Amino acid sequence: MPRYRHILFDLDGTLIDSAPAILASFRDSFARNDVQAVRSIDESVIGPPLVETLQLLAGSTDKALIERLANGFKASYDTEGYKATAAYAGVGEMLARLAGAGLSLSIATNKRLHPTRLILDHLGWSRHFEHVYALDLFEPRLPHKAAMIQRLLADQGIPADSAIYIGDRSEDGESADANGLPFIAATWGYGSITAAEMPAHWRQAASPAAMGELLLGA
Repeated sequence: MPRYRHILFDLDGTLIDSAPAILASFRDSFARNDVQAVRSIDESVIGPPLVETLQLLAGSTDKALIERLANGFKASYDTEGYKATAAYAGVGEMLARLAGAGLSLSIATNKRLHPTRLILDHLGWSRHFEHVYALDLFEPRLPHKAAMIQRLLADQGIPADSAIYIGDRSEDGESADANGLPFIAATWGYGSITAAEMPAHWRQAASPAAMGELLLGA
């Protein structure tokens, strides 16, 4: 039997290539609001929560401005934009294999809950996941991913020694560390982790097939 019964996944850059859809909706929102971004709208901004990314792109924390930009992004992304999201090759097969082996799969993502559910439905993956957690699942909103993972484990009665977290960014590994969970980096995505930057206790997988092997044999 696999060592870890509960597999917690990040979403963007780990299971899905959401960059084209997200970047298009960012550009659309800035254009709609006649605002000039202060830095390039490219893959380097993918990953953090929406408000944080908009503040970075706008070079401002002005509440009214960020709210307008956020509303423009949501209007674009939550209607048609999210449909351009693509699954990384092999991810669907990996998820089906893990679920078929009787493992419990969950999502723990910085992405807003509404488009997360839309995308899981769009890709036909909703049946694979027992739990879907996002920062805005709760009121007040959770402050960061480490707190979200902590809440997921507590709410669902998941022992830390039976769970593992999978992501593509250093934040993901650090959030796993904060909760005493092992971490495997998905290096096929657009995350910022390089082998040289990884702590010795983190592992990595270069493809969904390799990730599946690690999880089923961990």
